[in-house]
Amino acid sequence: MVFINCIIQVNGLKDRAQDLRKSFIDSLEEDIRDFLINEAELHTYDDLTKVNPVTPSTVLKCLQARYSAKVFYTHAGCTLVALNPFQPIPHLYSLDVMREYHAAPQPQEFKPHIFIVAEEAYRNVQGQVEPMNQSLVVSGESGAGKTWTSRCLMKYYATVAASSQKCQDTVEKIERRVLGSNPIMEAFGNACTLRNSNSSRFGKYIQLQLNGSQLLVGASVQTYLLEKTRVAFQAPNERNFHIFYQMMKGATEKQRLEWMLPLDQDFAWLPHAEKTLEEDCLQETVEAMINLGIDESKRTQIFRILAGLLQLGNVDFRPASEEAQTCFLQKTADLLQVPLDELQSCLTVRTLHAGKQNVLKPCSQSECSVRRDCLAKVIYAQLFDWLVTFINNSMCADSSMWCNFIGLLDVYGFECFLLNNLEQLCINYANEKLQQHFVAHYLKAQQEEYVTEGLQWSFIRYQDNQGCLDLIEGSPSSIFSLLNEDCRLNRASDAKQFCVRLQKELSHNASISWDKFSKQPHFTVAHYADKVSYQIEGMMEKNKDPVPPELISLLQNSQDSLLHSLFADGDHESEGLRGHSKVVTVVSKFRNSLESLMKILHSTTPHYTRCIKPNPDCRPLTFKREEVIAQLEACGIVETINISAVWMDALAEAELDDAEDFIENEASSALPKLDRLLKERGSVQLSSIQEPVMVRGWPIGLAMTSAPSITVSLTATGFQRIMSMMACLKIPFRNGEYKVKTNQFDQGVASIRAQPRGSIKVHLQRSPLLYADMHPVHKTDVVTGFNQILLERP
Repeated sequence: MVFINCIIQVNGLKDRAQDLRKSFIDSLEEDIRDFLINEAELHTYDDLTKVNPVTPSTVLKCLQARYSAKVFYTHAGCTLVALNPFQPIPHLYSLDVMREYHAAPQPQEFKPHIFIVAEEAYRNVQGQVEPMNQSLVVSGESGAGKTWTSRCLMKYYATVAASSQKCQDTVEKIERRVLGSNPIMEAFGNACTLRNSNSSRFGKYIQLQLNGSQLLVGASVQTYLLEKTRVAFQAPNERNFHIFYQMMKGATEKQRLEWMLPLDQDFAWLPHAEKTLEEDCLQETVEAMINLGIDESKRTQIFRILAGLLQLGNVDFRPASEEAQTCFLQKTADLLQVPLDELQSCLTVRTLHAGKQNVLKPCSQSECSVRRDCLAKVIYAQLFDWLVTFINNSMCADSSMWCNFIGLLDVYGFECFLLNNLEQLCINYANEKLQQHFVAHYLKAQQEEYVTEGLQWSFIRYQDNQGCLDLIEGSPSSIFSLLNEDCRLNRASDAKQFCVRLQKELSHNASISWDKFSKQPHFTVAHYADKVSYQIEGMMEKNKDPVPPELISLLQNSQDSLLHSLFADGDHESEGLRGHSKVVTVVSKFRNSLESLMKILHSTTPHYTRCIKPNPDCRPLTFKREEVIAQLEACGIVETINISAVWMDALAEAELDDAEDFIENEASSALPKLDRLLKERGSVQLSSIQEPVMVRGWPIGLAMTSAPSITVSLTATGFQRIMSMMACLKIPFRNGEYKVKTNQFDQGVASIRAQPRGSIKVHLQRSPLLYADMHPVHKTDVVTGFNQILLERP
């Protein structure tokens, strides 16, 4: 790769600083106006690195133009941006389109698509590019389209990686099971929320296993933090898990009788049952179960257990509803196949251990409700884990059969509701870790590589979220450590006392704050995406996640063989064991599983897809600018674009030829300070030595405004190579003044207009950076992989 480096010899910098500053701002505003004036062409920018200048307004305008033209995918350097259309676009994901991208010699030359990301990862495995295992990280907030994107990726691999005629029956069986796992996971793990009608209430990492011929031979699923509280509590205007609505709306008359679900019965844990969604399809879930090998008897047991949970939710412990309570308890006992009297006793009487004696103590009304909810949550969580295990057993290949994998990560998006508790804290913590992975892998690693190579350049000001992560998980004190300590002390939870402790231990961290006027104990965390206020009330109890031992004993004695097997091993944390074993809290388990995931991600080649939610109401083809720009800024898309291309111009000043002649010292107090706008854009870096002054390449027009003449110096060997460079640069040597002209749709990079008044020395030299010589145009007579500056007479 060849770099263009600029050295400006400038005298009297101090007197002209204000003029330069004004010139830069005027130049930037002019460039933005010039870029946006041709609005009819904005939708043609299939890669945001072609946008020049890169500002929130120019990037946003391009995305809006493409969305209006029904173009939903756009490259952004190493990342693919996917805008959710909120309506079916079937022709975009047909088998023919899949085969077209798979068969293409250069898929990157096609229109941006999720299939390009999929194919790039697949070809990396084929080419044994280190690291050979791949991870496709699909991120975005709730409702941005992560689940749909993951579904498309699985369908793509099930199609292109199972195209061999060898052992076709086996291949088709694996394909059916891999694709069949999706409807089951979504039915049992997804729900309709305020922000998304098909919101994943758990995280999953799907590992597609490939043999030496890159054929799909198996798959496995790892899940994270199922939101089991949703079974017993649904926030206003939200629903329970899809599977319950599928049963109510899709059951046959025979199944209704078997499941004790009459049409006219209402269920407390089934709000908004009148609302019909695309996801309320029981038949699709049943067919997926059949494809995975779940036989009829097991399916019957699963649905009876779920029906039992719905009846359990109708059990009311108020004295006035004693008759109805008995009715619903009886139905629950029948469906779960446990004795009625034992079920009633477990919910209403608590066993206390006093030495060697057991003391029975009646529970208060609120305690009874807590125990009821706890029973539902532990059953549903265990049933979900059983399904995941069954899915893995049905489609996971023996380790001797596969050698590489492609992983698909689909996790819950960043969440901020009116009331946020432990679930949202864990979800947002996971998003912080993934954002840090993105920053570490791309933004930070790229910049550190430039430093290692000795390149002087203007650093991008990206948001480092390490402070926020230290607040949540750090040592010795953090939110998680204090929550766990509260659990270990096994004392009654006190939200106000815990809030005081947080203030005492963590107030030094700038990422945490408190609203002095709030009457409720809370804390606010400044996440990378937004500030979120968390309610402390109930948080410690959720972290303990206690299960009364009486409930476990009840389920272990169930006559339902499936329900019995879920609890037969006795490996469940319960209140009765606390004094004799270490309490494993919710945040500890989640953090450990997340650390395991991060190790996998760090050992693979990552591919990023950022799903963007264009409007908060999930309306088809509706683009809300403020909604989109908030997501772009939060996930670092603008920084990604800058580092990927437009900022390669900033690298140009690195002076690879003779950087040792110009050593920058600490900034001199004699030099004027640049205003915040210039510093944030990284446009200018001034040396403490007045002569020469390093002017960073973006915008290069600022450098040229100080130069009276242009001097071009080419570092190359061979006549043909020099001629090729000159032809590619297209620099006409003419008398008079010059200006830099846009070269967006050719192979260029700059679009800064300037009148030269000083001297500029331009250097070209091969880059030490990896993949620098790669170029999408396959011609033998061009020099590839370097920034091009067109100097023309006006």
